[in-house]
Amino acid sequence: MSDASSKILATAPVLRAAVIGVGYLGRFHAQKYASMRACQLLGVADKDAPTAQRVAAELGTSACTDWRELLGQVDLVSIATPTPLHFEVALAFLKSGAHVLVEKPITTTVAQARELIDCAQAHGRVLQVGHLERFNSAVQAIEGIITRPRFIESHRLAPFRARGTDVSVVLDLMIHDIDLIQSVVRAPIESIDAVGSRVFSDDLDIANARLHFAGGCVANVTASRVSLKMERKLRIFQDDSYLSVDLQQKVLTVIRRGEAPPVGEMPQVSIDERSYEQGDALLEEIKAFVESIQTGKPPLVGGAEGLAALETATRIAQLVEASAKA
Repeated sequence: MSDASSKILATAPVLRAAVIGVGYLGRFHAQKYASMRACQLLGVADKDAPTAQRVAAELGTSACTDWRELLGQVDLVSIATPTPLHFEVALAFLKSGAHVLVEKPITTTVAQARELIDCAQAHGRVLQVGHLERFNSAVQAIEGIITRPRFIESHRLAPFRARGTDVSVVLDLMIHDIDLIQSVVRAPIESIDAVGSRVFSDDLDIANARLHFAGGCVANVTASRVSLKMERKLRIFQDDSYLSVDLQQKVLTVIRRGEAPPVGEMPQVSIDERSYEQGDALLEEIKAFVESIQTGKPPLVGGAEGLAALETATRIAQLVEASAKA
């Protein structure tokens, strides 16, 4: 952070915050705001009254069941409702003058995402999307190492849980890796191949997509919410190195070729494995959101990035649906 930004943050007024949807994830959002000197947690809203009251009592704030009661009362809001409600709630708060951090995916449709972006720009508000992996310490460590990725492989596997099944596994889990991969490759997608299947829910529970980028990079992306184990791994191959990122354990392994060996001998490689502290990625995400509001600095994952991930995820889901009907 620059000295100028530090001075702005030191003199900035306390921001009135609220969290809409305080179930599993929203409760954590509320806890972070309540712990920050830069914010006052003015209230929480959840359609389930006991949930709202329990979180409010825990954090010493007020509770309501209708989020509309908070319109015009807060400077910023986190939206952690079920995905189908993201658009309605985010649009209303943007129009009321609040800055918005909306959990991923930004919305359920590309058209809705574009409308949110336009609304945020028209009202001069920050719109940030909760792609939490961008704040993963192991992910942030690869920024200075990536040169020209040639092949990327990701696996995001989890046991089945009812939470999140209001959308497909592509929007629930795969979209994390779609966002990471697009942020690394920084090139348009030329074509996509995708397959998937329903297993326990009414929507896709397992999916695989192969993304072909302009410039030649290919990414193979797998997501499952019907696995027996938890796994979140990203592997990146480039001309001079191979990177393996364990997103769950925060371990980065970089394998590079060494100097050319004498004729007939095995090539030498260097292996550099680094472990990073688990940290608190959600707190860092919310701090970055607040900093963007106070300094005018663009968010790391703004509406445009959220839209880009959603566009790709939507294409993948449509391809899977089409293949299932063929």
